[in-house]
Amino acid sequence: MANLLKSYLKPAIKALLYPLYERRIYSRLDFTQTPRHVGVILDGNRRWSKANPAADGDVSTSRGHKAGAQKIIDLLDWCEESKVEVLTIWLLSNQNLNRAPEELEPLLQIIAETVNDLASRRRWEIRPVGSMELLPKNLVDQLTDVAAKTKGIKGVLVNVAIGYGGRSEIADAVKSVITSEANLGKSPAEIANSISVEEISRHLYTAGLPDPDLVIRTSGEQRLGGFLLWQSANSEFYFCEAYWPDFRRVDFLRALRAYSQRSRRFGK
Repeated sequence: MANLLKSYLKPAIKALLYPLYERRIYSRLDFTQTPRHVGVILDGNRRWSKANPAADGDVSTSRGHKAGAQKIIDLLDWCEESKVEVLTIWLLSNQNLNRAPEELEPLLQIIAETVNDLASRRRWEIRPVGSMELLPKNLVDQLTDVAAKTKGIKGVLVNVAIGYGGRSEIADAVKSVITSEANLGKSPAEIANSISVEEISRHLYTAGLPDPDLVIRTSGEQRLGGFLLWQSANSEFYFCEAYWPDFRRVDFLRALRAYSQRSRRFGK
């Protein structure tokens, strides 16, 4: 009886206390110190589905991906209220494209639906970043259309990283520098001399945007996995135990609090 009572009381107490805890964290945050650019590695959808089976026993990966997609709107709301200017979310790595067709095809469909839903709200500018040549043409066409329709919308600028890999981005940037310089008729030696940190930065997928101040990864994994490798040289990192579909506003506020408590020295 005691154990049964405890099993009912514990969730009830949590439900009562967490809103109070959220408000306390929020009230103590200094939003003049909010990160301009936040990157989020949305990790743990598949493990969430296995750990939280549906009533009919469904533990499919697509169910986890759908739950994760629904959480993105919440994240954008939290970014808006916290004055975050740029959000980069990693939806699909280039390595993920090697997954079995029975998982990949539904995932690509979920991504297309999610990006179209974000665009339909007319609240954010959506920019796809990644190796578009690796994606199915119909998805590329949709991403191109979304980018055109949302261009210039005021609000959080959202980079959706799809078919993205940090090493590939750097390689593509270097190729772009070489091609640009070669088109000007420069010699190999002149091209080599033109390659610099600044020049490569101007040819990244995220060129013209601030580097991420804060990178968040969910699901307890403590590694970047290739996310914004070049841009995150001076980023602060926050690792959260929750699987992405379980990520809450209080988790986001904790990440902002941790960021505000760090002294950023940029290598000095």
